[in-house]
Amino acid sequence: MNKLIIGLLGAALVATTVDAQAQKPKAKSKIPARPAAAATPAAPKESPPEGSAPRDFALPAKEEFTLDNSLKARLVPYGQVPKVTMMVAIQAGNVHEAANEVAVADLLAKLLQEGTASRSATQLAEQVARMGGTLSISAGLDQTTLWASCLSEYAPQLAALMADVVLHPALPASELPRLKTDLKRQMNLARSYPGTQARQKYSAAIYGSHPYGRPLPTDAQLDALTLEQVQSFYKNQFGGQRTSVYVAGRFDAPALRQAIGSAWKDFPQGPTPRIEIAKPLTKGDVLTLDRPSAPQSTIVVGLPAVDPSNPDFIRLRVMNSLLGGSFGSRITRNIREDKGYTYSPYSYVETHYRTGNWTENADVTTADTYNSLREIMSEVERLQKTPPTAEELQGIQNYEGGMFVLRNSTPGGIIGQLNTLDLHGLPETYLTEQVRNINAVTPQQVSETARKYMRPEAMTIVVVGDKKQIDPQLKKFQAERKKPL
Repeated sequence: MNKLIIGLLGAALVATTVDAQAQKPKAKSKIPARPAAAATPAAPKESPPEGSAPRDFALPAKEEFTLDNSLKARLVPYGQVPKVTMMVAIQAGNVHEAANEVAVADLLAKLLQEGTASRSATQLAEQVARMGGTLSISAGLDQTTLWASCLSEYAPQLAALMADVVLHPALPASELPRLKTDLKRQMNLARSYPGTQARQKYSAAIYGSHPYGRPLPTDAQLDALTLEQVQSFYKNQFGGQRTSVYVAGRFDAPALRQAIGSAWKDFPQGPTPRIEIAKPLTKGDVLTLDRPSAPQSTIVVGLPAVDPSNPDFIRLRVMNSLLGGSFGSRITRNIREDKGYTYSPYSYVETHYRTGNWTENADVTTADTYNSLREIMSEVERLQKTPPTAEELQGIQNYEGGMFVLRNSTPGGIIGQLNTLDLHGLPETYLTEQVRNINAVTPQQVSETARKYMRPEAMTIVVVGDKKQIDPQLKKFQAERKKPL
C-alpha cells in the first residue's frame, strides 16, 4: 500500500509540474536553431562474456585427528573473516528412539541448552554472547547437532564450552514442564499445516513402522515422557564413537587442537554407530485427508529412491532438477507457468542413511487436482520416452553445479558437506569430483534414470483437500492410471 501511495503522489507531482510548465509563456530563444542532425545508428549491444568452464570443488586443506575414545575432529582453515564455526554431530536422533519414547531426542536437545553442572542456562548464554557468538542445539532424524560460532580469538573457549554442554548436562527436572509445553505448541502448529499433514501421511505410507514413518508426537505422548527416559537416552546413545567435531574458519590450530583434546578426553566411548536401515514400500496407493471447503489441494506424489552412496545418485539429482527440482523445471513450467494450477510446485530427493525417496509437492486449485496429477505424470512419461536436448540439460547442469558451489561457499557449508560424507560413508571424491560428474550426465542417461526410478504406476499419492471435490477427480485419475504407461 505504501508503494501505491508514493506512486500516486509522484504522479500528481509530475502532473502538477507539467501543468505549471505548460502555463508559462515560452521565452524567445536567442540562439539560432540548428538543422537537425542525421540520426546516428545505435551501437550494437555487446554480448555478455561466456561463462567459464565449471571447476571441480577443491576441499580446503584440513587437519583430522581421533581421540582415544574414538571421537573424530576435523579442522578446516577457511576464509579471511576472523570468525569460526563449529558443529558437534552425535549419531543419536529420532531413529534411535523406542516406540514409547517418540521425541525424547528433541526433549534432550532442549534440555542440553538449559545449562551444565557448572553453568546455568543464563551463564551459558552470556558466555557465548561475550565471545561474539551463538549456540543452537537440535535433534534430527539421524543426529543431534550443536552449531556454534564466535570470534576467532575465542575458538578454544567455545570448543571447551560445547564439550561441557555435552559431557556435563544439568538436565534440570524443573524445566521439563515448560519444555514439554513448548514442544506441544510446536507440534500442534506443525500439524495444522496441510503440507505437514500430507507429508506425514506420505512418510507413514512408504516407511511403515520405521521411525522415519512415525507421525509427530501427540500431546499425550509428550506428557508421558519422563526425565528418566531422557537420561537413559543420553546414557545409551551418546558417546565418543558416535561423535564428530567440525571446525571451519580462522583459528589458531595448535590451541584449538589442544582445547578439543583436553575438553573431550573424558567422554565415554559409548555405543558403536548404528542406524536401522529403512526398507521403504512401493504400493502405488492414493490416500486422502479431508479439509472441507479448502480452496486448494495439497499434493504429495513420490516413491522410494536411492541415497548418496548409490552410483546413480548424481544422475537422479540431475534428473530431478530437470523434472521438477528447479524453478525452470518441466513440471514447474507446465502446471505453474502454462496452466496456472499452482504457484510453487517443487520436487526433491530426500536422503536418509542407505535409503531415500523422490517427491513432487504442490498446492493446487481444488478444481484442478485431477489436471495437476495428470500433467505431473505426463511430464514423467515424456522424460522417460524422450531425452532432453543438450541445451536444456546444460542449463540444468549449470544450475546444479552453481548450487553446489554456493553450498560450499561458507564455513557452515563446508562443515555440512563433511558431515554428509561421514554420515553416509562417502569418499572425498564425492565432493571433489561432483561438478565433473554432474556435467558428465548425458541426455540419454537422464531418460534412463527416469525409466529406472520414476514409475508413475508405483507412486504413492497423498491429497489433502475437500473430499467432496477431490474424490471424483481422483476416481477419474485412478481409472486412467490403470492403463499401461
